[in-house]
Amino acid sequence: MIAVDTNILVYAHRRDSEWHDPAARAVKDLSESSAPWAIAWPCVYEFYAIVTHPKIYSPPSTPDEARNQLDAWIESPSLVLLAESRGFWHKRLSDLLEVARLAGPKVHDARIAALCLDGGVRELLSADRDFSRFPDLTTRNPLLRERHSK
Repeated sequence: MIAVDTNILVYAHRRDSEWHDPAARAVKDLSESSAPWAIAWPCVYEFYAIVTHPKIYSPPSTPDEARNQLDAWIESPSLVLLAESRGFWHKRLSDLLEVARLAGPKVHDARIAALCLDGGVRELLSADRDFSRFPDLTTRNPLLRERHSK
């Protein structure tokens, strides 16, 4: 299963992004496929917060536009929304934080990585290089032609 990180979702939504076309194509290909694909719940919240933030985009997406975009992705019959399972802290996240020696804002990335690994994701589409801290999670930037595997 392939998961999609917040930045790819944002670029796919924001037509004013220089990365809109490749990001939109990547998300569309996943959402229209019968193969399962995933978005972690924290990425849903972060997407909404970013695209509606007036200090990030001028003009920002309206709340209705952001909700409609999320609704469209969530309606994809092959989408799996990744959430913490019982025991998530002990089973996955605590170990990732320890191995990667993370604290502060990087904990968010560890949470996404842990949700992906816990949910059986084999690859995360992201433009964020920080995921290279998690050697068990393969990442690929669909905005580039090369593949980053760690």
